[in-house]
Amino acid sequence: MDELILNYRQTHAEEPVEEMNRIPENKRNNVRYLRHHLGLTQKDFISQFLTDDSGKAAMSIATLSNLEAKGGVRLDEVILASADALGIDVLLFTEEPERFAERLDLVLDDQKEPVPAQGDTSKKGNIKQLLDRMTMYFAGQFLEKKLKRGDKIESDRTLAEKFGVGRSAVREALKVLDVLGMIDIRPGQGTFISNSEAGFFIIPLSWSIFLNGDQIDEILELRDMLELKAAELAAKSDDEKAREHLNDVTGRIRDAYMNNDAKVLLNNDVEFHLCIAECSGNAVIYTMIQTISNLMRQVSATGMVTEEQMKAIYEEHQLIYGAILSRDSEGAVRYMKEHLDNSKNRYQYR
Repeated sequence: MDELILNYRQTHAEEPVEEMNRIPENKRNNVRYLRHHLGLTQKDFISQFLTDDSGKAAMSIATLSNLEAKGGVRLDEVILASADALGIDVLLFTEEPERFAERLDLVLDDQKEPVPAQGDTSKKGNIKQLLDRMTMYFAGQFLEKKLKRGDKIESDRTLAEKFGVGRSAVREALKVLDVLGMIDIRPGQGTFISNSEAGFFIIPLSWSIFLNGDQIDEILELRDMLELKAAELAAKSDDEKAREHLNDVTGRIRDAYMNNDAKVLLNNDVEFHLCIAECSGNAVIYTMIQTISNLMRQVSATGMVTEEQMKAIYEEHQLIYGAILSRDSEGAVRYMKEHLDNSKNRYQYR
């Protein structure tokens, strides 16, 4: 995964406020630079990247010109569309123009395929685009200090007007963000930013698992790498509070196994892995494992296990827990790998 994304928050957290305030300016300057670099007029740029399902321009020349000069909410729409077509990391557009130009040259030089034309997107593609736009919008609000953890966000009516879509589409997108743990929908109260806003900065995980099932193998491969690293770090951790939490969850797994309660065991199985990620002390690993766990719940074909499988899950967790408790990092990694390999045979994904 691109190092820029993994280190983005840490890198920018130490920057002075005035540098953070340059992000909107960077984005519009970089969009303008991209267009010039490609040798496109504003009309050609719109035709190449900004057309709707019917091939009609989704933005006027005057609007694009205004966005390049002054910025605005729809600038993210331009960034997402062009970044998706060119295979550019969307967060790169927030960088200083010199850095952007440097990276852009490398990306475009490596391209072997022509830029795909827009206009033939499905409903799923439209949903994904809205999710990407909303994610970038909220991430931008964080970076500009206009939002913080726990804040209430705008109503679905306001968001629909802002993004130029129907309220039903906004509600659908918000439900996905809620599942991913990025927001908290509270019936009768409104919608709030999660207390862990880090999810907005892990855009590559995005929404493909909801929209395109053939990437499940890749998601599982990424999860395995993260889980193994989390186990290694957890065994070296001195965070007693996190270790106590892991001890409690391990005890609940034991009780569920003794009581032959598969539902409780499976729920605590997920919590067990999150506890290990917590023990790792790496907030990005924790957030990514949490996100993948939420995604996997949506595509799991079954939540049922046999008595034999319950016994295996219990014993595998005991081995992992024992290694972490004894600070055996090599053992923790080895037992975690065995557990993950066995889990792939136990669960099916649609």
